[in-house]
Amino acid sequence: MDKEKVEQLKIQMQQWLNEAEEFINHIPLLNRIFLLELYYWAILLLIIRLFKRTTSNTIVLAGLSGSGKTYLFYQLRDGSAHQGTVTSMEPNEDSFILHSEEDKKGKLRLVHVVDVPGHSRLRPKLDEFLPQAAGVVFVVDSVEFLPNCRPASEYLYEILTKASVVKKKVPVLLLCNKVDKVTAHTAEFIRKQLEKEIDKLRTSRTAVSDADISNEYTLGVPGEPFAFSQCHNRIIVAEASGLIGEISQLEKFIRENVKP
Repeated sequence: MDKEKVEQLKIQMQQWLNEAEEFINHIPLLNRIFLLELYYWAILLLIIRLFKRTTSNTIVLAGLSGSGKTYLFYQLRDGSAHQGTVTSMEPNEDSFILHSEEDKKGKLRLVHVVDVPGHSRLRPKLDEFLPQAAGVVFVVDSVEFLPNCRPASEYLYEILTKASVVKKKVPVLLLCNKVDKVTAHTAEFIRKQLEKEIDKLRTSRTAVSDADISNEYTLGVPGEPFAFSQCHNRIIVAEASGLIGEISQLEKFIRENVKP
């Protein structure tokens, strides 16, 4: 629950308390005590429900075009990558029970997954979904990583410095996709290269304008090489293959942040 909602709730509660006091003052003492206790219990239950209601179930898939986000989206939903062969120009968005959990007994919470297009002109759409995110999955193509290392680092830098991500400490999964390919780079290699590139970026962006600073958080520790462990929010590195359906680490991340 953000600060604005908390303040609104405080104002509303104070109004309720004032009205209740005025009403209770005209009631006999024993009845007054009973009603007062009942009233406070009602407010407590309301607060609990409000907090539960604002717990997000949204997982945002982000990354460059061609990284395999859409394959992953359909694997999560359908257990198949059959619709993930075309580059997305609009966000793929749906709420569903994870395909791997369809046979599980008991009540499972729906996951709202948003696959945001990776084209640079369409990235502003990301800002529509980040404020509601319970977790962000940044997908990297492990095969074509080196030629895309710089643009991937720039995109990841933008996400990691967003106020909507930093303030709420939204966990980020750095998912190295297509690891089933022989020419795929390892997750450890990708992590180190991204850290090096982000370190260069934060150095080159120290002279940004005041307007930019107001919308951006700085990364890392001054005077030290950048590492993901320095981020305010948790950064996890994992592997997957959307094409063959090896997404267990992705599913684990989702269920850690969207409880059943």
